[in-house]
Amino acid sequence: MHPEIISIALFWFVTAYTPGPNNVVASYSGFNFGITKTIPHILGVTLGFTSLVIFLTVGLINFFKLFPIIQIIIKYIGTIFLIYLAYKIASSTSSDEIKKENPVKFIETFLFQYLNPKGVTVAIIVVSNYVDIGENYINYASQVILLAFLFSLTSITLWTFIGKFLRKFATNEKFIKYFNYAMSGLLLLSIITFYI
Repeated sequence: MHPEIISIALFWFVTAYTPGPNNVVASYSGFNFGITKTIPHILGVTLGFTSLVIFLTVGLINFFKLFPIIQIIIKYIGTIFLIYLAYKIASSTSSDEIKKENPVKFIETFLFQYLNPKGVTVAIIVVSNYVDIGENYINYASQVILLAFLFSLTSITLWTFIGKFLRKFATNEKFIKYFNYAMSGLLLLSIITFYI
């Protein structure tokens, strides 16, 4: 067992469950499309983030340390994508047309984990602080990866259910429109946190 397992779990918990791009989009999707149509988003976030942590533990972390400019590039590309996504959310309607298709697909969500400034930063912090190359490397790396998977899956699923629950209160078009505006605004607010 990793000697700092509780510290790692607490860090994953705080970073996974607090509002961020993935969670906001999950709530929006759960609200507008339901649980079933949000499954690709849930899987994309969970598997994408877990794969990022895996790649970091097997050496990608050294690449980021050698070329810190890459993190800055990721931050700007991720910001552009999130602004576009916020626009899509704010401009969506509740018509039958939007019910047919979720705005975020599995592959987009999976790949976004490599451009999500919050996710990349969190993963780098955990891997660089809690996974050392040594006799316990495989054991510690496995525990960090497993926790990343569990917290990612449970947090994104919870936020999806929150969105679905709020749908019960959506009694008119105006409520739905305001909810979408609120989710778009939260997404834009999450971008601001990357720069302060």
